[in-house]
Amino acid sequence: MEFRIILLPPFKAASSGVDKEFNFSSNGILGKFDKYFSAIKPSERDSFMARDFLFFDEEKQGMVWWWALSEDMDNGGNEVVDFEGGYYITYVYKDGDEETNGKLYSQALEYINNSDIFELDIRQNHYAMGHIITPSEIIKVQGWAQMETFIPIRLKVVSNL
Repeated sequence: MEFRIILLPPFKAASSGVDKEFNFSSNGILGKFDKYFSAIKPSERDSFMARDFLFFDEEKQGMVWWWALSEDMDNGGNEVVDFEGGYYITYVYKDGDEETNGKLYSQALEYINNSDIFELDIRQNHYAMGHIITPSEIIKVQGWAQMETFIPIRLKVVSNL
């Protein structure tokens, strides 16, 4: 498997906060957050990149959803967090296919662990994240979506000693 290596820039994000219940229903933390950001229609200049990122906060043991804000977007009363940005290895799979996701995730970790130049960069607010990359109109027609997974990496510090 070949992986894509990207750089996500620093950004401010509206945050759902931690949801230990993993509740995507309309009354749940994640469901309410989905409703908030789904109502936002980014300008053309802001619609070319992923804006929402879902991840498991290992420290707080719950799911968190972020929406990358531009200067003209309302945070909807949600907490605003600063994301430092960083390098990520990414791969794509059919959303809901956890068997394929698991295999690809394992392959990506193996690739990172065997790399002479990269290492994992997991730390607070810097975890593996996912984002649906399929436009909603396409999802409605084909009945499924592609998920892109982002695994944080950094360059290894190499000593010349």
